[in-house]
Amino acid sequence: MKEFLKRHITVIDRYIIRKYMGTFLFTLGIFAVVTVVFDISEHLDNFLKYHSSLHEIVFKYYAGFVPFYLNLLSPLINFLAVIYFTAKMANQTEIVPILTSRASFNRFLRPYFMCATAIFVVSLLANVFLIPNTNRLKVKFENSHSFNADDPTKADVHIEVDTNTFVYVQSYDPSIHTGYQFVLEKFSGDQLKEKLVASTITYDSVKRVWSMRSYSIRYINGLKEKFINAMGQTKDTVLDMRPTDFIVYDNQYTAMPTSELHRDIAKERIRGTGAIKEMLYDYYQRFVYALSSYVLMVIGVSISSRKVRGGVGLPLGIGIFLCFTYIVVDRFATVFATKGDMPAIIAVFIPSVIFGAIGIFLLARAPK
Repeated sequence: MKEFLKRHITVIDRYIIRKYMGTFLFTLGIFAVVTVVFDISEHLDNFLKYHSSLHEIVFKYYAGFVPFYLNLLSPLINFLAVIYFTAKMANQTEIVPILTSRASFNRFLRPYFMCATAIFVVSLLANVFLIPNTNRLKVKFENSHSFNADDPTKADVHIEVDTNTFVYVQSYDPSIHTGYQFVLEKFSGDQLKEKLVASTITYDSVKRVWSMRSYSIRYINGLKEKFINAMGQTKDTVLDMRPTDFIVYDNQYTAMPTSELHRDIAKERIRGTGAIKEMLYDYYQRFVYALSSYVLMVIGVSISSRKVRGGVGLPLGIGIFLCFTYIVVDRFATVFATKGDMPAIIAVFIPSVIFGAIGIFLLARAPK
């Protein structure tokens, strides 16, 4: 193994890898400190209002907050780190001797791809396995401490409980687990066979049943109908739905383990509560987002490997501009997938495809 590394990883490779990973990790640490400081200043009132202990803040909130944002920002931090140390090498005329030797530009890129691969693997594993679990801590803390002032409950919810049973709830109160103006319809093919209407429906978390109050049932059999009026009475029933079906918090799906999210997507395709777009986008994003490590690395090397007047400032300025552009494109892709009709699998690839094309163009024009 040692002989293999000596043969394929040269002194220059080790030098670039040290520069790359050192700059990346240092910048990652700086961003972690800055984001935590700004977040504390923004949410200090929430911490004081709910008398949060230091243990809760550190191990229940920031234990989820820090991994989430570091993973979210890692491709952009990777991009800025590549630009910074590569532009510095070019300004100190360290790249020219490498390229004027027998090493080609593609050979010069090898240590960059090694580092980008390491970042890609860590980011992918974190997205699929680690971040959903740490996000659960963060989201639970945010919801219990009123970080989001918007009402998370849905209105006019339609659910397909099974292939023949459909449910409608006009509004829902999460504090008492009660839905209002409940309607349940059962079909045989396209023929309505039973319709139940209740003024309220309440979930009993102990019995795990739904209790309907002041209900009426209409049975339909061809031209024959039977009507039961049970005003003021209560009826318990078991339905394949939970109070969480009527509540949507910000980042709710990012807090689901990947296997659980996959199962819920299959379930949502049948039930049709309207959350399938967000669920699919978050699911695909976990596997695709890490590709940006390669895309932005190629762009970073291409625009910073040429020595220019002004030193590091110009490439770094271009890099910051491209960072903001990448974020804007990613946000547009998110909106197209979750609010529009664009398939989620296409939307998650839009930033990588657009900036990948830019990277290939810039790479062709990079100094050889």
